[in-house]
Amino acid sequence: MSGQKVLVVDDDAKILKIVQHCFQKENFEVVTACDGEEAYTAAKLASPDIAIVDLMLPKLNGLDLCELLIKECDIPVIILSAKGDELDRIVGFRLGVDDYISKPFSTTELVLRVQAVLRRVGGIKRSQQTLAYGDICIDEKKRLVTIGKEAITLTSKEFELLWLFVSNPTTVFTRLQLLNRIWNSDYEGDENTVTVHIRRLREKIEKDPSHPEYIKTVWGVGYKFHI
Repeated sequence: MSGQKVLVVDDDAKILKIVQHCFQKENFEVVTACDGEEAYTAAKLASPDIAIVDLMLPKLNGLDLCELLIKECDIPVIILSAKGDELDRIVGFRLGVDDYISKPFSTTELVLRVQAVLRRVGGIKRSQQTLAYGDICIDEKKRLVTIGKEAITLTSKEFELLWLFVSNPTTVFTRLQLLNRIWNSDYEGDENTVTVHIRRLREKIEKDPSHPEYIKTVWGVGYKFHI
């Protein structure tokens, strides 16, 4: 993981220093910001590989920042926050964040979770980086999805779901399997998170989301990509 860049956003200078030190020990380049607006600017200028974001931020709140980082900067995001409410976790995962860690936290666990997300979204080398089926073409390296000639904007999680389905046509995945594969094997979240992401993915790639052509529901089991 050496040489990769992490953006750390927190209004607590002590936490910024602790997190910066633990990642520098692992040979990460670390960019820090103490408010949401500064973090958004830093992300645009520094192009980090991943961001760690506190929710309680001045100028631009953490959830709004997460949405900007995911949609506009296309980088994975981990929330690190003292706010442990279930609603905050659900909203975060629905936005497409990759993990949620509550304060107080273990720096060792934080580094391991960051490394796990980076492996999952870009560090695992595959022999095939472009997949196509029908009108859908997926370029994993560029993280680009097109349907016909139209480019489709997906969140990080939506992209990973689609890549997994197209890479494993006809394989039936349960919601729990998808939760473990796409989110985190340690994440003990609501499987409804998967349902929400499948619905949103269908809205973007299916001609008629109510009668999906590609991502089929296998009743009582889960989902599969239809060929």
